[in-house]
Amino acid sequence: MVSLSEVESSNVRIASALPPGLVAVFVGATSGIGHYTLKQFVQHTRQPRIYFVGRSHDAGERIAAECQQSDPDGQYTFLQADTSLIHNVDNVCREIANKEKTINLLFLSTGTLLSHTETTESLHFATSVVYYSRTRFIVNLLPLLRGAPHLRRVVTVFGAGKEGPITTSDWQAWKVPMLSQRGHVSSMTTLSLEALAKEAPEVSFIHNFPGVVKTNLARGGEGLAVFALKQAFKVLNPLLAMSNRECGERQTFLATSARYPSKTAEACGVPLIAGLATACGTNGQSGSGVYSVDMDGTSAGAKVEALLAKFRDGGLVEMVWKHTMEEFERITGVRAISDGSAVACP
Repeated sequence: MVSLSEVESSNVRIASALPPGLVAVFVGATSGIGHYTLKQFVQHTRQPRIYFVGRSHDAGERIAAECQQSDPDGQYTFLQADTSLIHNVDNVCREIANKEKTINLLFLSTGTLLSHTETTESLHFATSVVYYSRTRFIVNLLPLLRGAPHLRRVVTVFGAGKEGPITTSDWQAWKVPMLSQRGHVSSMTTLSLEALAKEAPEVSFIHNFPGVVKTNLARGGEGLAVFALKQAFKVLNPLLAMSNRECGERQTFLATSARYPSKTAEACGVPLIAGLATACGTNGQSGSGVYSVDMDGTSAGAKVEALLAKFRDGGLVEMVWKHTMEEFERITGVRAISDGSAVACP
């Protein structure tokens, strides 16, 4: 477990350990976890260049003004987009790639409880938001991450440590029971990061579970199950939810600390403070480059490690990646915006 005081001790070192001008991309940053993290990241860094993506223009303008007030020397660019659509993701990534040569951090926190709705690209909306579109962002921006100095990291916030069975006959989870969808998509997420790490071992990949946090996740959801979740949130949030500030601090720690290095141990971020050790990766090895961590920064336990090992032995990493690339090619004609073979199947 990483205590809040340890998190804060590491975060206050960001400004001295890392240079000014870090380039970060936040997807899903106009509310909830993305917003809280963006706020703390700006507070701890110097003169950052930040691109943040969301649906609400008004929220984007407000947050950009907040960031400007926190650090007037930084640059804050809001990109309005519905990222459930892969074509929109590509447009956002092209805009960023046209302006930046490298990216230090890609932070992904989009989410929804809206289920059994199909996008215009024939994807399950819920799975597109939390898996396909996020993976497309990573694939598209990976070349810029690989060349960054000082810090090269991807953080995707979803269900780390909650990995479960994958229904290979229903990748998009149309028929997977709602209570099983998190395990299904969490496993796809972690395995896709392992596939990406094979291609880019110099980049650190973190899948994390944020715990109970105040968000607008239930906004727009329908049905009895979603109604029940909304009511549960109303009761449990005041009792169990961590503060917005703590959430932002913990996510900023995950985004910057050398506790979670790449496999090659390059550009690892803020050096470890006394008392903290390098985290174990999804394969059970220290510093493996891919991490599934809980809300307190603890790596997933033996049960999850065993499940992931079983998946690897059964070829699930390759199967997940093959399916994902096939969907991208179906929708856009290419595997990534850079060219048709920028990210090969492992």
